[in-house]
Amino acid sequence: MAGAALAPAKVNLFLHVGAPGADGYHPLCSLIAFADFGDRLLIHEAEALGLMAHGRFARDLPAEGENLALRAARALIAEARRPIQPFGLSLDKRLPVAAGLGGGSSDAGAALRLIRQALELDISDARLEAVAASLGSDGPACLWARPTIAQGRGERLSPAPGLPVLDAVLVNPGAPAPTAQVYRRFDEIGRFGEVAPPPAPESFESAVELAGWLAGQRNDLQGAAISVAPEIGAALETLAGEPECLLARVSGSGATSFALCASDIEADSLAQRVVALEPRWWVRRCRLGGPWADGD
Repeated sequence: MAGAALAPAKVNLFLHVGAPGADGYHPLCSLIAFADFGDRLLIHEAEALGLMAHGRFARDLPAEGENLALRAARALIAEARRPIQPFGLSLDKRLPVAAGLGGGSSDAGAALRLIRQALELDISDARLEAVAASLGSDGPACLWARPTIAQGRGERLSPAPGLPVLDAVLVNPGAPAPTAQVYRRFDEIGRFGEVAPPPAPESFESAVELAGWLAGQRNDLQGAAISVAPEIGAALETLAGEPECLLARVSGSGATSFALCASDIEADSLAQRVVALEPRWWVRRCRLGGPWADGD
């Protein structure tokens, strides 16, 4: 038994968030794309289920009982409803934790795909999607890592407009911005957004065209995230002030910002300059689009 899967970074190209309902949850609408870079998950034979984590950000992972990849594995074992050969997981944690990149949910999605394939489980896509949804609002989108429009709490998915491959730069200044804290600040500010999907063309022909359209959209959590961690604002301003940047925005609830560029040359140049300016920041040149779920 062996196999590997990419758990790609999730990027919210826009994120519109409404007022909380009676249940306390905020409705949202988001255009989500995935990077060609992320965590790497491997499956192997073992005496009992467990997860070995390594990589730059492994020390920042939550306790084993809260790890989404392990929770996904246990949920899939229960869904299989038959004895399963013991296995273990190994995680190369290359994405920062609590970074607005959906790392935990993407790890869970990779685990579900990888385990089903490696153990040849007779579980349909629909059942797999139901397991992913049980793990959190980002679960369904991160399962297949395809561009999508997410609504509701994130569980209602519809096809995204056609996207060009987007050359981008991700920057995380290393400042914590816990999601719950950002949402509390967002509620205090009280500037809730409209969550109906904005009118969009069937497809975008270029990064320049998409960036122009995205400039009319928002990340409604951006101001709250910067209020919680001002370093996020510094990273965002750095990206936005560089000539290669077509659009700069915070992803999710922070703390990672992204910049869209017109080509790989501009993205390479921007990434190198940001590293030179702020060597302590996490900076990653990537491409956004998808699906990247089966590649690296």
